[in-house]
Amino acid sequence: MTTLQDIRSAHDRIRHAVIRTPVMTSHTVNQMAGCKVFFKCENLQKVGAFKFRGAYNAVSQLTEDEKQRGVIAHSSGNHAQALALASSMLGVKAVIVMPRNSSRVKVEATRGYGAEVVLCESTLESRTTTTQKLIDEHRYVLIHAYNDPRVIAGAGTAALELIEDIGCVDYLFVPVGGGGLLSGSSIAAKGQCSKSKVIGVEPKNADDAYRSFRAKKLQPSVDPHTIADGLRTSLGEIGFKIILQNVDDIVTVTEAEIVAAMRVLWERMKLVVEPSGAVPLAGVFAARERVRASKVGVILSGGNVDLDGLFREYELSISE
Repeated sequence: MTTLQDIRSAHDRIRHAVIRTPVMTSHTVNQMAGCKVFFKCENLQKVGAFKFRGAYNAVSQLTEDEKQRGVIAHSSGNHAQALALASSMLGVKAVIVMPRNSSRVKVEATRGYGAEVVLCESTLESRTTTTQKLIDEHRYVLIHAYNDPRVIAGAGTAALELIEDIGCVDYLFVPVGGGGLLSGSSIAAKGQCSKSKVIGVEPKNADDAYRSFRAKKLQPSVDPHTIADGLRTSLGEIGFKIILQNVDDIVTVTEAEIVAAMRVLWERMKLVVEPSGAVPLAGVFAARERVRASKVGVILSGGNVDLDGLFREYELSISE
């Protein structure tokens, strides 16, 4: 199982490549939440998400033979871009399998970072079978978006830095989709501050982690419909084992609560944060009584928002 030393080793390995993202605060948010909130701004990370940390850590540990063969992943979002950039920086070929309904902006960004994009149907079965076919044909090395100890260790470096910068927190709120960030963050938090409580936050409309945590057994993701597209994925087995050991609770938030938290971050802090990244702040607001007067850390996991629709509206208003 991944340890605090693994996360520290990952940090030593990637620190020259990643951005040590700032920790920000807001008097207004503190008043709204009834506690002191410290935001680790991974929306300002390379590729706009914490995912770059895990991708770079994983690719940098490949053998020379594996680097020659190239890497592959299936992803519709931030992991696609992260693996593309990390591979390009390390001179490794990257192939990303993406659903046809993926955001145009994310597909173009993935190509722009140097990866070959292979489009497939928008089902998990199509993504996995397409990926496996390419692995069988070309011997590519799979870098899973979250179910990989190297990725988990890399993801945990964000929380490691947060605690190095501000000291121990009473609570750490982290979004949970596949569980890589939550599991890595829990190791970093508990390893440095045993009394810190780690809270995973998930959309109520995509609550497999919440149900799995309570059942102590992985539960399937059932037709997740949420604005937080980065959290629609099912919880991974490797991360789940760590979560059961280290995480104190997993809570859910509504779509309205996610949008409200995202709006606060945009309007009050001028931070462009995607819905998935706003989910943990929604969790803090929903837990006001629980966290009152506490020191709270929040991982803002990403800031990749498709602004095409918004700017089209502006363009239309200009032309009228």
